[in-house]
Amino acid sequence: MKKLFVGNLSFNLTESDLEALFAPSGQVTSVSIPTDRESGRKRGFAFVEMNTEAEGEAAIRNLDGKEVDGRTIAVNVSKPKPRY
Repeated sequence: MKKLFVGNLSFNLTESDLEALFAPSGQVTSVSIPTDRESGRKRGFAFVEMNTEAEGEAAIRNLDGKEVDGRTIAVNVSKPKPRY
C-alpha cells in the first residue's frame, strides 16, 4: 500500500472527486481531506492511499504537476509526521 500526499488542492474538491482523479492510476483504498479544527474549512491538501506501490508510483507520474480545478497539484509520497 502506498500513501500519497496531494498538495495545492482547490477547496472545491471532494473525496469522491479525488477518488475519480486517482482511479485511472489504480485502486484507491482511501481518501482523506483534512479540515481546520476551528473553522471546519478544508486545508488545501489531502492524503490518498493506493492499493500497491506500483499504483502509487503511477499516480505520482500521471498527476504530479497536473492542473486540477485551476490549480497545479503536487503529488508525492507521504512522509510520516515527526513525533516530538
